Amino acid sequence: MSIFSALLGHDDAVGDCVPLEIVTEQRWDGFCEDERRWATALGFGLDTPNLWPIRTADGGIEKIRVSIGENDAYAHDPWWMAGVCEKLGAGLYRFSGELADDVLAAGALGWLLAHYRFDRYRSDPAPMPQRHLLLPKSIDIEAIVHQAESFGLIRDLVNTPGADMGPADLQAAAENTAEAYGASCQVTIGDALLTQSFPAIHAVGRAATPAHTPRLIDLRWGDRAHRRVTLIGKGVCFDTGGLNIKTGNHMRLMKKDMAGAAHALGLARMIMAAGLKVHLRLLIPAVENAVSADSYRPGDIVATRKGLTVEIDNTDAEGRMILCDALAYACEDEPDLLLDFATLTGANTSAVGPDMAGVYTDDDGLWHALETASRDTGDPLWRPYARKLKSDVADIANRAAGFPYVGGTIAAHFLQHFVAPGTRWAHVDFFAWHPEQAPGRPKGAAVIGIRAAFQAIARLCSQRP
Repeated sequence: MSIFSALLGHDDAVGDCVPLEIVTEQRWDGFCEDERRWATALGFGLDTPNLWPIRTADGGIEKIRVSIGENDAYAHDPWWMAGVCEKLGAGLYRFSGELADDVLAAGALGWLLAHYRFDRYRSDPAPMPQRHLLLPKSIDIEAIVHQAESFGLIRDLVNTPGADMGPADLQAAAENTAEAYGASCQVTIGDALLTQSFPAIHAVGRAATPAHTPRLIDLRWGDRAHRRVTLIGKGVCFDTGGLNIKTGNHMRLMKKDMAGAAHALGLARMIMAAGLKVHLRLLIPAVENAVSADSYRPGDIVATRKGLTVEIDNTDAEGRMILCDALAYACEDEPDLLLDFATLTGANTSAVGPDMAGVYTDDDGLWHALETASRDTGDPLWRPYARKLKSDVADIANRAAGFPYVGGTIAAHFLQHFVAPGTRWAHVDFFAWHPEQAPGRPKGAAVIGIRAAFQAIARLCSQRP
């Protein structure tokens, strides 16, 4: 049993717990002037999560009033509850008053994520206060715990340094997940990538040491009679930039360059745990973009599974190279829905910041589904526009040389060359890192977009073909 499953329970056995009373703008207006003046003196306001303990005559706590904002923007956002949770001590709590089940469910996820810590390398980790939340019986606690565990899996994978999170470690994580949910998992490793026609993945990963041999991980789950959903995640376990080597400050966080793979694996876990009626496929091209005598070079022409040749303008544009083989392979199976996830470009982060993902798709219906799910889950996504690429000596270049603008859209356009026409496809580009502490989001690995993606997949695949 995970730590998360012990932190939520149903309120049919309330016991001795502290009620948490939500104070909305309407509730605030209902207080008398003396109450409002006293609350203000205590620093209680409606703008951010604040606590206002109400004492009993003998000095105990009768209840705690909680502010969560001046409007309902918080409704499906888990982080307001994380902010509340982090202000509370250990104990047993429940919410009083009227809150919709979907609001409570989103908030309960935030409650769990406020308890996440990455302390694998700490010799003496600080103890975590155990704050237990009771929920109505109408709330599916198991589903919330599965979400939190998937978030924890993603964060753990991304937070782990490259020395302990190479391609073989990503493979082990995928195989463990497959085993837990009765999925199959096949892996193509090393020179077998060449014989099985994944030359771009091999070209990027061949410079790594034998301990970090490149590979393609292929997980499958579910009934093939159901709609086919394929997820792809960029698995660059450490990115030096290759021969176009990164400067030290840009290389410092490159253990997170496999966050696309971690997100795709975490989303796959959510889908399997929920038992969605889909045939799921997960593809992770896993490499280390290392520097050695065998590194691929600027100016090289690299073959791809699709048959297109690619001129290497810059070896630090390696993520799109490994994704192009995976995308072409995925399309051979004619999926009904294809999503890829990647920490692909700094340009996308410059445009939208670290807390939002850019979604690149030419399918307006798919974007509408993702945008709607984004609003419903408080998991922000943004859709930019596209631009073309050219090469003088190959079919396509892996970067737009001399054009330092809209790098995210240029990368997405590159990937689109490897997606079969008519495929319902979206590319998700994100930073996957919290540079600063926030409620429920410790500094380190960030999980972005998978709640929206999960809901969009569930809705799209429940519709008739």
